[in-house]
Amino acid sequence: MLCRVAMRRRRVAVTLTVAVVLLGAAMLLRRRGGSGAGLGGSAEGMALERACGMLLAGQAPTLQDGGLRPAPRDSSCSKYVSHSRYITRVLSAEEAAFPLAYVITMHKEFETFERLFRAVYMPQNVYCIHVDGKAPAALQQAVRRLVGCFPNAFLASRTERVVYGGVSRLRADLHCMQDLLASAVPWHYLLNACGQEFPLKTNWEIIQYLKAYRGKNITPGVLPPAHVTMRTRFMHLEQGGSNVSELVTPRVHKAPPPHNLTLYFGSAYIAVTRPFVEFVLQDPRAVDLLAWSEDTYSPDEHFWVTLNRIPGRLWGPS
Repeated sequence: MLCRVAMRRRRVAVTLTVAVVLLGAAMLLRRRGGSGAGLGGSAEGMALERACGMLLAGQAPTLQDGGLRPAPRDSSCSKYVSHSRYITRVLSAEEAAFPLAYVITMHKEFETFERLFRAVYMPQNVYCIHVDGKAPAALQQAVRRLVGCFPNAFLASRTERVVYGGVSRLRADLHCMQDLLASAVPWHYLLNACGQEFPLKTNWEIIQYLKAYRGKNITPGVLPPAHVTMRTRFMHLEQGGSNVSELVTPRVHKAPPPHNLTLYFGSAYIAVTRPFVEFVLQDPRAVDLLAWSEDTYSPDEHFWVTLNRIPGRLWGPS
């Protein structure tokens, strides 16, 4: 009983906190809209006020009918960029001197991807977008149209029909890496993300964080825990776009990793330097590890971290 009461109180506190935040944002947007600073500020403020009122009344808020929608799909690029308030000029000399490369893989929810792209977009950076080959034609067309509005963004030159947990997910990243190396933008670090994420830091803050690593890569990982060793000890095959977890063949053992590599397991999402990307795409150890990983489960969770921990490399593990 006491636990239920505590949970109810916590929910009320969270609701009130969210309502206060929304109300504060609404007041700020209304002031901006009244002073003529920015398009649609008043509409956004009114939408937030409505959401706040619904929260206080115990109802689920909706923001779909306010000024928070993205620009209409039939607008021109210039109108879209202006309406959505993209940053179109470099904000500091430090950011201009430290461009980043982004790989964004997506398969659904264009509006979510659009908000992510707008949040991370900077004119000095470069962006490669991989849309799952199985995605609906309307989604692919929408992404193609958005990317076409920016000279420093493009679709991956090769597309994978991504299977969850399969090597196709890893290959999607690798295709974009290859494309980004060919870009004229002299990027320092490459970050990969999925289309359903959202950044917590500004571009400037991300740069400060990366600079502190002094050329090292960020590939969190550990030696394989017992519960994940099945992923690489036995074969896992992609077939016909089915989920890999349905195709485990535990009686077919795999050979050990090539070059006597020690496998590590970690995050599929990384921040890595340009020399590391070149190594991943060109070094025989990386090429052979990729071939060996073709029939493993979720190889993007061991590929980057294993390569980053090869002894004797110029970069150190992070």
